[in-house]
Amino acid sequence: MATINSRSCFKYLLHLAQDNLEFRLPEIKALLALRGKPFQPNENFNEKSPFWCLDGLSEEDVRSIMARSVCAKSAFELWGHGPTHSELRTSLLNCPSENMSPFMINGSTYRINVYTFNKTLAFPDRIKKIDALEYLPFKGTVSLKSPQHIFSLLEDYGTDPNNIPEHPNYIYFGRWIADGQRDLICSHSVKNRHFIGNTSMDAGLSFIMANHARVKENDLVFDPFVGTGSLLVACSHFRAYVCGADIDYNTIHGKGRSSRKNHKWRGPDENIRANLRQYGAEKMYLDVLVSDASKHVWRQTALFDAIITDPPYGIRESTRRTGSCKDVVKPLDGSYVESHVPVSQVYYLSDIFTDLLNFSAHHLVMRGRLVYWLPIYRPEYSEQMIPLHPCLRLISNCEQMLSSHTSRRLITMEKIKEPQELDSLTHLVDSCFSPYQRHNAFREKYFSGVNKRSGKEDNKPDFNGE
Repeated sequence: MATINSRSCFKYLLHLAQDNLEFRLPEIKALLALRGKPFQPNENFNEKSPFWCLDGLSEEDVRSIMARSVCAKSAFELWGHGPTHSELRTSLLNCPSENMSPFMINGSTYRINVYTFNKTLAFPDRIKKIDALEYLPFKGTVSLKSPQHIFSLLEDYGTDPNNIPEHPNYIYFGRWIADGQRDLICSHSVKNRHFIGNTSMDAGLSFIMANHARVKENDLVFDPFVGTGSLLVACSHFRAYVCGADIDYNTIHGKGRSSRKNHKWRGPDENIRANLRQYGAEKMYLDVLVSDASKHVWRQTALFDAIITDPPYGIRESTRRTGSCKDVVKPLDGSYVESHVPVSQVYYLSDIFTDLLNFSAHHLVMRGRLVYWLPIYRPEYSEQMIPLHPCLRLISNCEQMLSSHTSRRLITMEKIKEPQELDSLTHLVDSCFSPYQRHNAFREKYFSGVNKRSGKEDNKPDFNGE
């Protein structure tokens, strides 16, 4: 049997899910970077295609990617490919026999699957396509239930469901290597989570954010707007130690009104620790604290391998920080009674992003990553609106549509140098940041959309952020 490392000369085929299209390439690049490998697609690479052919990888590399990816469905060792079945046959017959024969020996068991993208084939048609592969020298026996080796014929009929061709645009054949982690989307769904809030992050997006941040075992990850801890759950799944902060006392301590239907108040054990316990990751939980993101309590040193967060936009959660325009008399002994509630004031989005980038520049380790969501009013959007920092390099910028006129962008940045005195952003004064400089600036635009056909407001999708 050929070993994993001896098969690095092969091309490998990734079959990707057709959702969150812009998030797929940064995820795969980040997962390859964890193994020190570059992203090397073939010359006909199409980012929007569900099939990507990659060079320069070993089977171990591919298995490592699939052990984490929620954007990829499956991976295959590519034996042959072509725009027609005739060219596929030529490609397969030219594949070195010494690379194929270890999986076709006497006494082995195998199964061949047929997968068609953007077209459904009847069962008899699938059987005909399998029978047409009789020129391959399989010597083992077929086992549909528990085969030793699984092979797949994959046909791509394009991405237009209204214009499906009679014949496939391209065909691939290869040996199945591994499936991705799409099951995590269901197994970690917030619908079944012990502790949720009005804005608990979707499970799939949480894992994508963790992958974009290259979170790995024994990392220390921080969320400064932690909410109900959805991002901590995703990072702890990859065995990172997690901690967070939030200004909302009730959320941090699991008190107050419940966000669940037909539940008036939260139960005694509804908290972030209980969420990690639910998924067997409680030992990765450090702690969370009630804290104002604009007045953090951390000492000025690089602590975190990743900072992953979804700041409030002022839609379902208010943007606020401690402070007042009025004079507040502090007790002479410097302390407040336990029941004291700090006065809060408006926290502009421009200030949120400024504080977040400054905090990340000082508290990320070198090459650590910041991943966060930036809300966008699409008619006004330009790339110059993305907040930048001299110590942070922009890695990726991916859009998720929210309505016809609004979206949010997942921004990934990497720390490239230690901050100096002049490297800190004190405020975003450029005119391109003016959309974030007023109270409820984004909220007003979010609710201002008008459907031109009906003259009514567009339906507003939920914000799934923390």
